[in-house]
Amino acid sequence: MLDLKINGEVRQFPAALTVTGLIDQLGYTGKRIAVERNGEIVPKSQHATTQLAAGDQLEIVVAVGGG
Repeated sequence: MLDLKINGEVRQFPAALTVTGLIDQLGYTGKRIAVERNGEIVPKSQHATTQLAAGDQLEIVVAVGGG
């Protein structure tokens, strides 16, 4: 079991995940988002290779278009 704190809320996932896997599970695939892990921005180029660990704290921000 993988416990992650996402936007202030603790969530559990059944197995190891990368940032890309988490984005898929949360339904953010294809959206313009920014991911911060333990206080550091994870560049989009590293989403597929960044493994998440139990206790990681993530902030996920979705860009909203408009003007």
